[in-house]
Amino acid sequence: MKTIQTKKIVLTALFTALITIATLFIRIPLPLGYVNLGDAFILLSVFILGPLYGTIASAIGSSVADLIGYAVYAPGTLVIKGLMALVACLIYRAIFSATKKSLLAEIVAGIIGALIMAFGYFLYETLLFTTAAVAIVNVPYNLIQGGLGIAIAVTVMRVLISTKTIEKLLLKLGVDIRLNTKVLDIIVSNGVVKGVKTDLGEIYS
Repeated sequence: MKTIQTKKIVLTALFTALITIATLFIRIPLPLGYVNLGDAFILLSVFILGPLYGTIASAIGSSVADLIGYAVYAPGTLVIKGLMALVACLIYRAIFSATKKSLLAEIVAGIIGALIMAFGYFLYETLLFTTAAVAIVNVPYNLIQGGLGIAIAVTVMRVLISTKTIEKLLLKLGVDIRLNTKVLDIIVSNGVVKGVKTDLGEIYS
């Protein structure tokens, strides 16, 4: 158990660093500005690490990048990117659980995450600059950045899934993978999810 926990912490630290680096240094120029690839690694982090560790990596990695480059944005980024990551992960899991279609889940989760990010920065910059007229200028750039992040994350996930890299990684992290198993019900005790009922029997966490 300690080994599995250590691996999760190491992967969280790795994604935190990747998000910081992608936000600071991997930039694509656009007319009158640029977009970065940080959002692609945010989506990858929650798809792979899950809601807790993925959200931690996303919030810290993104805000550290702002502390280095644009410190005034760091507090807002901590909340906005963290919320983006958490909601995207929960939506991804809900859609995948209902449809078993990972591509659909990734795209929908990414779109909603991008909308949260763009709207979040719009609100933050409105408060920061005390006018929506200035804040709305960055909305198209944030949406383009979000769309680019989705495209890259989905592409990388296709490679990881086709090469079974995700499956191997999850097994190392202690995830019990059951293929061709239908979930019939969720086992709850005292308000806490304890496991699931499947067509092959009960599975407890």
